[in-house]
Amino acid sequence: MGLLVFVRNLLLALCLFLVLGFLYYSAWKLHLLQWEDSNSVVLSFDSAGQTLGSEYDRLGFLLKLDSKLPAELTSKYANFSEGVCKPGYASALMTAIFPRFSKPAPMFLDDSFRKWARIREFVPPFGIKGQDNLIKAILSVTKEYRLTPALDSLNCRRCIIVGNGGVLANKSLGSRIDDYDIVVRLNSAPVKGFEKDVGSKTTLRITYPEGAMQRPEQYERDSLFVLAGFKWQDFKWLKYIVYKERVSASDGFWKSVATRVPKEPPEIRILNPYFIQEAAFTLIGLPFNNGLMGRGSWTHNIQREKEFLRKLVKARVITDLTSGI
Repeated sequence: MGLLVFVRNLLLALCLFLVLGFLYYSAWKLHLLQWEDSNSVVLSFDSAGQTLGSEYDRLGFLLKLDSKLPAELTSKYANFSEGVCKPGYASALMTAIFPRFSKPAPMFLDDSFRKWARIREFVPPFGIKGQDNLIKAILSVTKEYRLTPALDSLNCRRCIIVGNGGVLANKSLGSRIDDYDIVVRLNSAPVKGFEKDVGSKTTLRITYPEGAMQRPEQYERDSLFVLAGFKWQDFKWLKYIVYKERVSASDGFWKSVATRVPKEPPEIRILNPYFIQEAAFTLIGLPFNNGLMGRGSWTHNIQREKEFLRKLVKARVITDLTSGI
């Protein structure tokens, strides 16, 4: 009889723990959803905290986007000819269609990176949590946190991002691409042998370990190497590269990685995760997922990204040379 009473009490205790566990989990999920909902509410305000009207969508973009410039911008840039670099134009136009737009952070991490609360609390790719010592060690050697002095001296810079897709093939856009002040290329997108279509100029090459070119001779001589850190191993890998140490193949990479990058430390930068965070959650509206990657349909997320790019093209914030978006 005593054994039966003991078993019954044990089962009751287990049931109680299961109920409490379920309630705790449910409360956590509700808190997360409320956080996401509150994030959506924040997106209904502009950068000055003013409520946006019904003419804006849930992310804060103007619903009616067209190629017609706002009156104040038309007046300000009336004397600029087509194709000429217009100081502050893209930023002003972006603010006109998306009032929450702001750029409070530097493009690359510098020695003040620990002061940025927005990135301290998130793990890569949306932050630097747990990476302080690695980043400090890298920056102590690179010691450069901006573009080149020549580019920094320009009062206006025209930028272009060259993707890796085959849409550029046989377009003969190489000379137009090279006309831009800053040419950004991603991962291991080839240049040599394809100059007629993709150009020959590279200012920044943004990548991560698995995406970096593995043959040193493929790197452009005058370009900056920029790490976009997606996981903690990426920062450890960059430390190996900067200090010219042996790259360990057992560090959890999902494919082979470059063991050498033919760049001196002052030619290496770390992309500020703030911009990855802003692009994902604020501009594109991807699910927050408590600051972690991996939630939401991949196809749906890609559709959101394409829709965001279409908005920028339609509003003339950016120009699509290939008309492929």
